[in-house]
Amino acid sequence: MAYIRKRGKRWHAEICRTSQDGQQIRESASRSTKAEAVAWAEQREAEIAGGAVVIAKRTTFGQLLERYAAEVSPTKRGERWERIRIQALVHGRPDSFPAAPPDPIAAVRLADLDARHIAAWRDRRLRSVSSASVRREWSLLSNACSIAVKEWSLLEKNPMLTVKRPRGSEPSTRRPSEDEIERILYCLGYDRNATPQTKTARVGAAYRFAIETAMRAGEIAGLEWRDVEMARRYLRTRGKTPAATREVPLSSEALEVLDQLASVRDGQSVFMVSTASIDALFRKAKAKAGVENLTFHASRHEAITRLARVFDVLELARIVGHRDLRMLLVYYNPSAEDLSGKLK
Repeated sequence: MAYIRKRGKRWHAEICRTSQDGQQIRESASRSTKAEAVAWAEQREAEIAGGAVVIAKRTTFGQLLERYAAEVSPTKRGERWERIRIQALVHGRPDSFPAAPPDPIAAVRLADLDARHIAAWRDRRLRSVSSASVRREWSLLSNACSIAVKEWSLLEKNPMLTVKRPRGSEPSTRRPSEDEIERILYCLGYDRNATPQTKTARVGAAYRFAIETAMRAGEIAGLEWRDVEMARRYLRTRGKTPAATREVPLSSEALEVLDQLASVRDGQSVFMVSTASIDALFRKAKAKAGVENLTFHASRHEAITRLARVFDVLELARIVGHRDLRMLLVYYNPSAEDLSGKLK
């Protein structure tokens, strides 16, 4: 029987079982909640005692995804997004209106999981979200299945490899105009000549900063003063992947934003806003400004297009964190007028 106890803020589980070949196996793991620790212990004991076949008959796809969320997602930059998607698929969204139930695929046993279930999930999702959203979720589920095959021995093969993935939509080329930028900043209460005292105004500062640096909302929200080198005109980003850890040069306007924020500095956080606050407050300001079909992330398109006028392709890739140079074509969106202006 597993031994479960609390260590600090986490729950620690220890097991000791004899495998089918007579070998005694001792393992331990820590989880955020007691339920997660118990689930891990029960699953590992079943794997050791009965082998993969037994656990595949007992484990649902939803339980596999929850294990993935607990063990794999924390190592990735998109941890928050992955946990939200898995939570919605496995447990539904009871607080939404109307309430969304769990997806039926979550209850399917791994021993029964095949292409039929994946295709049915794909078709259900396509009826409620865009193909681009389904493709992102597809990557998440497929990676979970691959790890279940290669590392956890819970699946013999990845059932998603035999199902047709939804076609990708054309990448967005939407960039904000100067007028739209100014209207959004105004609706956020941001003044280029005043200290951003409110959270909403600091979101305005974040938007201006994003346009100057091509940094993502999460990177801006997580920026700390210890990573900013004002005198040397650059900052360091911190992330869970090599591409997310880089050095970003600072323009004069970016430095102006940092100077504004330095006057209201309170702790290590530079902007003192969360990613969720940036998203919510930007949406409200955008609607108030009468701007349509624009996301905060579109600032990355605008920033990369501007930076491309100054840096060559390798320098630009290093600044924005793209190891695949083809990704720059997704974000580099000059207008025909921009390009014609370069002709003599």
